Amino acid sequence: MIAYVDCSSGVSGDKLLGALVDAGFDPGRLREALAALGLEQVVVETPARVSRGVSGTGVTVTETGAPRRHWAELRGLLEASAIDEPARSGALRALGLLAEAEARVHGVPADHVHFHEIGAADTIADILGVALALTALEITELVASPVALGDGTVTTEHGELPVPAPATALLLEGLSVTPGRPGDGELTTPTGAVLLRAFATGTGAMPPMTLRRVGTGCGTRDLGRPNVCRVLLGEPLVSATGHDGVVLLETNLDHLTPEELATAAERIRTAGALDAWQTSVVMKKGRAAVVLSALATEDAAPALAERVMAETGTLGVRMMPADRRLAERDVTEIDTSLGPVRFKVARLPDGTRRLRAEADDVARIADENGSAVDSVAREVEAEAARVTGVQPMRQPLPSETTNPSA
Repeated sequence: MIAYVDCSSGVSGDKLLGALVDAGFDPGRLREALAALGLEQVVVETPARVSRGVSGTGVTVTETGAPRRHWAELRGLLEASAIDEPARSGALRALGLLAEAEARVHGVPADHVHFHEIGAADTIADILGVALALTALEITELVASPVALGDGTVTTEHGELPVPAPATALLLEGLSVTPGRPGDGELTTPTGAVLLRAFATGTGAMPPMTLRRVGTGCGTRDLGRPNVCRVLLGEPLVSATGHDGVVLLETNLDHLTPEELATAAERIRTAGALDAWQTSVVMKKGRAAVVLSALATEDAAPALAERVMAETGTLGVRMMPADRRLAERDVTEIDTSLGPVRFKVARLPDGTRRLRAEADDVARIADENGSAVDSVAREVEAEAARVTGVQPMRQPLPSETTNPSA
């Protein structure tokens, strides 16, 4: 899933988290994670809010006593927690970047940095909440628009500072930014800036995608225009031409066990391969072996070849440019009787359209219901066919196409 963050009115931790909640993230998961950290006293509320006629979700975080916490303390809490990956490591990375920026600004060691300027409870909740939301919403690519910084000055514990605040400016180095309007004040906070630094894959134009959901997070300050941050979620579009250049990576292996081969292939897939597979072959001297193959984009191929060598211990990888023909496709989500299921809908060369249920969704439903995967797939695909008029790619069983009593 692609997420595009509209930062034309700036970005703060509460507005970005509010947008993700508005897009479908359950804030109860954040409350559970805070409790797992021993921070049950941190109260997170997500009220409906309207900013200059635009409705969305707000986020308020409160904590009795508002204690100051140093980075070393927060790091210890997260490292010892049972919060699922990759949310835990993402929150650690973001808080670490924020601590380093504050340390550079104030000239102190990072482990001695505390987050009083922006509120310790706010910082923890916003950063942890966004990390959890990105995982829960299955967001693999996050792109931000050029970031509006604001105008004038902001009041901090250290006095009145120019906008952007020093830590904000450090965190946004290398990203696209724009000024605010006169009188805007601070539009992008250090927490908002570090969330983009830690999780954004780039800034610029919106990637081509099929739009699925829109979430709006509302701030509390009246700017004279909507004070919001929007998140647009969608599925990536396939190249309109249906062709793209790829690289085929191959290596012959006769020294790994089947278990080691399976692990290597899976790690290569998660490292960015478009696909990976194994083919049994016979090498010189009659040795049984396997050709491990992977498909990669042209940009990713060199790094992926190094990963293949690192994972398998092979002494060389063949790299062959190739061109692949892709069927036009889209991904749509349909509410079936067994729950929401994503379907790939492809247009074949003869112009006909066919659909197939996403394997991960089918497996999840089969596991939840104790049903066979094949029967679940056929049931949800039959429902989708009735809704869309698009026939499944899966061939029907004989019993589905014949009448035994006829």
